[in-house]
Amino acid sequence: MAEHYSSFTEGGRLWLWQRITAAFLVVVLAFHFFLLHFVYHADEVTFGLSAARMQTWTYYSLMVLFLITATFHGVNGVYNALINQGLTGTKRQVVKWTLVVASGILLVQGIRTANAWAGIGVF
Repeated sequence: MAEHYSSFTEGGRLWLWQRITAAFLVVVLAFHFFLLHFVYHADEVTFGLSAARMQTWTYYSLMVLFLITATFHGVNGVYNALINQGLTGTKRQVVKWTLVVASGILLVQGIRTANAWAGIGVF
């Protein structure tokens, strides 16, 4: 019988968060697909209309939460896939911190972009 192996630690929360974020992403992606492919058609989607949607707190909050969730889900999945392939030692630490820094940059720039579209000035 094949041996089961997972990089997630037994009793750890990352496994659970990977599943929770997956479920959230399925729902938000369905909403996104419905809104931008059935409610509005491709020729109706404009920068101004997108900016107007971002100016409502519910849509803005959903998109920022979507960014955070997708970033966590993607980075956690890639990192654990690499661990499952045998990544260990110094390479593991380098990959981990590279992904952490890349995630931070992605989140900062994504939130800055969302704020600009929503007309929110931070500085």
